Amino acid sequence: MILTQFQTVGQELFTKGLVSSHSGNLSIRMGERVTITRRNCGLGCLEEHDLIETGLSKNDRNTPLASTELAVHRAIYRETSASAIVHAHPPHAVALSLTDTEIIPTDTEGMSLLCKVPVLGWNMEVKSGGLADIIARALKQCRIVMVHGHGSFAIGQLLEEAHNYTASLEESCQVTCLLKSLQVGVPKK
Repeated sequence: MILTQFQTVGQELFTKGLVSSHSGNLSIRMGERVTITRRNCGLGCLEEHDLIETGLSKNDRNTPLASTELAVHRAIYRETSASAIVHAHPPHAVALSLTDTEIIPTDTEGMSLLCKVPVLGWNMEVKSGGLADIIARALKQCRIVMVHGHGSFAIGQLLEEAHNYTASLEESCQVTCLLKSLQVGVPKK
C-alpha cells in the first residue's frame, strides 16, 4: 500500500518533468518513524528497496541510505502537522526562484490553491539538507516553498496532496513565464 502511493506520486512527478531521472524525494511520517526515498533513486520507477524507514529524531542503520534531504524532512515534520512531503525541482518555478523573492500565482487555479510562495535561501549557500529550520518555519505559514535556484518543498496529509501543490505551483509558474516571454508582464492586483 505504501509502496503504491510512492510509486504513483513518483511516476507523476517524473512524467510531468517536475523531477529528473534521479532528483527529488518523497517521505511520509508514521508516528516517530519516517519512510523516505533512498538517496539517488529514480522517482519515476520506485521499487520496495528504494523506500528507507528511519527514525524521526534518531539515526539508525538505515539512515545512511536515506535521501540527502532527510534533515529537511525531519525538521518539517517536527515543526508542522504534515504527514507527507514532496521535494521536487519544477523547472519554471526554479527559474523564477532565481529572479524573484516570492512567487505570486497569476492564474485562477494557482491563486485559489497557493499562497504567495516564498523563495528561501537568497544570499545563502544552498546545499542538500541545508536550510532545514528555515524551510520548516516557512511551511508553518504556507503549504509549499521554493529554495533559491534549487527546488520546492510541499507538505500535505497525503503524498498526493503535496504533489498537487507542487504541480499547481509549476503550472502557475509556466503561465507567469509565458507572460514574461510575451512581454505582457504580470498583472497587478
